Amino acid sequence: MPRFVTIGYGDRAGYDRTAPEIRDAAHVQDAALVARGAVMGMAGSPVQVRNPDATGVSTTDGPFMTTALPIAGFALIEAADMAEAVALVSGVPCAVAHGVVEIWPLEEPGQS
Repeated sequence: MPRFVTIGYGDRAGYDRTAPEIRDAAHVQDAALVARGAVMGMAGSPVQVRNPDATGVSTTDGPFMTTALPIAGFALIEAADMAEAVALVSGVPCAVAHGVVEIWPLEEPGQS
């Protein structure tokens, strides 16, 4: 089955202004995704890794990309197609609590 990487963006202010019953339902949806095999987690502090021309590794604390909302978390989900992936994530906390979820089809080597 195709897999998709999801990136959830959101902040505490958006979460807090969402009705508790909507937030609770969103957490139930997260649990349902995990029960069907999704790998899900909250975003921690990133580290940038560089190794230009394989001449030496350097690391820098902090994110490279910037967004209007902070990255809240990631998930790896399975879905029949993009439409099902959209349906699966449309009820998660970032989607309902004034944030956004990006869905990226995961193109895996050796799979068509």
